Amino acid sequence: MKKNMGNTDRIIRVAIAAVIAVLFFTNVISGVLGIVLLVLAGVFVLTSLVSTCPLYMPFGLSTCEKEGGKAA
Repeated sequence: MKKNMGNTDRIIRVAIAAVIAVLFFTNVISGVLGIVLLVLAGVFVLTSLVSTCPLYMPFGLSTCEKEGGKAA
């Protein structure tokens, strides 16, 4: 798969995933909402690790920096 996520996008996703995980494991969020958000956090981490977001593909979006140093 072609990479379509830049470093800033990846860092933000991991940070959001960490916040969700902390809130879930400290019982601030729980129940169905907590589980759904925890799954979303897992997806954020997974997409950050592979640097590809499948939802960006149909729209032609990319947050990767081009060779000139600017995001697409």
